[in-house]
Amino acid sequence: MNNTANTNILSDEVIAADLLVASKKSITSYAAALAEAASPQVRELLKKQLAQAITMHERVFNYVANKGNYLAYDLNSQLQMDLQNAQRIIDTMQ
Repeated sequence: MNNTANTNILSDEVIAADLLVASKKSITSYAAALAEAASPQVRELLKKQLAQAITMHERVFNYVANKGNYLAYDLNSQLQMDLQNAQRIIDTMQ
């Protein structure tokens, strides 16, 4: 059965996972920029932005973890969940 109509549906789980990845990337980017900044004013601004990015990451992580969508402390269960999600996506695409 072809479920291509379902491929455009974004679940809370997918959106939260994307936010988690994006927040990790922003933390990395701000930290790298901070390490390269020469101006004290720019460094101060980047420190504030980095702190906000870390706070956002914590909030998104807590949301995902509390929903049971990210099992950070149970690697085997997380792997099983990832495999099931990947299979569900494959099935949806067929």
